[in-house]
Amino acid sequence: MKKQLMYTLAALGLTLTSCEDFLKEELTGSLTTSSSVSSPEIARAFVNGAYSTIGTWNNGGGGWGGNNASLLEFMTGKADGNSQTEAFKFYNLEYDARAFYIDNWWSGLYAGIARANLAIQKIGEFTTLPAATKTNMIAEAKTMRALYYFQLVRMFGDIPKITSQITELSQVQTNRSPVKEIYDEIIIPDLLEAEKSTLPWRDTEGKISMGAVKAILADVYLTYAGYPVRAGTQAYAESAKRSKEILDNGTYTLFTEYTDMINPANRNQKEFILQVQHEKDIRHNGMTPVTLPAFRGIAAYADEYGGLIPRKEFVESYEKGDKRTEEKQFYYTFYKGHPSDYPLGDPRRDKLELGGYYVYKYFDKQAVDSDAKANINYTIYRLADVMLMYAEAANRAEGSPNAQARKALNDVRARAKLAPVTATGVDAFEQAVWAERYYELAFESKIWFDMIRTRKVRNDVTKAWDNFVGHTTVYGKTFTANQLLLPIPKREIDNNRNLVQNAGF
Repeated sequence: MKKQLMYTLAALGLTLTSCEDFLKEELTGSLTTSSSVSSPEIARAFVNGAYSTIGTWNNGGGGWGGNNASLLEFMTGKADGNSQTEAFKFYNLEYDARAFYIDNWWSGLYAGIARANLAIQKIGEFTTLPAATKTNMIAEAKTMRALYYFQLVRMFGDIPKITSQITELSQVQTNRSPVKEIYDEIIIPDLLEAEKSTLPWRDTEGKISMGAVKAILADVYLTYAGYPVRAGTQAYAESAKRSKEILDNGTYTLFTEYTDMINPANRNQKEFILQVQHEKDIRHNGMTPVTLPAFRGIAAYADEYGGLIPRKEFVESYEKGDKRTEEKQFYYTFYKGHPSDYPLGDPRRDKLELGGYYVYKYFDKQAVDSDAKANINYTIYRLADVMLMYAEAANRAEGSPNAQARKALNDVRARAKLAPVTATGVDAFEQAVWAERYYELAFESKIWFDMIRTRKVRNDVTKAWDNFVGHTTVYGKTFTANQLLLPIPKREIDNNRNLVQNAGF
């Protein structure tokens, strides 16, 4: 029986890549698990291997218009998609352990862990690299390993713990380790070690930077403070410490306009802290065609999927006057008909009403209008996210919002042309931050994880904060405790007799 990629590292060949351009790889040979690290270029290639499955965040999927990122949006009940994406299985809470998105996430993340483990081992064997270079390379690989594990525990809960190469079949039969153990023995130690490196605060090629290390740590501790670990005040304080360091450092600044974030020239710049890298002639951003309205003829793409569509109730739950809901900010409702679909003289060539809201955050104008090669990056962390993490964590750690926490929240709101939040009570301020995270970070794979760690859901109709268990979505479906974790992929259960399935699946 075929094993998942996480279990086949011993047979894996890694491409040797140029160390001078992170994404523009040049094939000069191949590496295997038995290769020795004999040059700085080979060392760099092993580290680059740890990044090779970061595209799991926003590519892949299954069905027509499927994308891995869509899973986390479908689960919230705030998004829809065409029938071939199987969105209906998720918003109707009918998904099971055979869902292709779930399998893709598991295999992609464990493949990344396998390559990070290999890089950590191989760089550790290198004896002639300068000490700082070696430390920084290991910091990159450990940060990526921590990020992959962080995503896994939030999705699946207890998971197999693998921190070295798989060299024999018996190692495949691995029990699930508790969530807290994964945090305490892998995620947090890896990031704390990376924090001691001399990585630069920003890396414009998209590699792990000190800013990325701090942002992931802030997110990890914020999540660790909440459900299911519930580490409490000290974890909130550790989260606030890291996000505050980013704010105080000043390397990252908010874009003036929201549309600056979909300008390919701004990749890895200004507000962006960690992104999945894309180049039009190497690896396109799969989110651009997925978020186009289906069959409306506005794009150069052969397929306009309608694969991820925001619910009307969610978009219309933003505060009145919020700039983010203005046309072609975070969402759009019309565009020009494409010349390949509408003849000269057809008024729809100038303006075509689309009949609903569509996500504009992944709209690459050049790709849509001309070449169908999306050249914008997919963002995992940006400054606005960190500002809101700081506001939430500092409020909880100190028992009330300090001046910097209030400023962080209100600076995000100011860009949206909204009035400042004046609440000073810990609970009221916290809920204001949670709401801002929903609206600012919508369709960036954040809302679902916020729901899980807080066990709260903002009801788009009533505007109340419902308990997660018992919340009824706009689809008329009610979350139960079963939705707190995704099922372990059936193929993994079949392959590993020591795995026990999550409740309800």
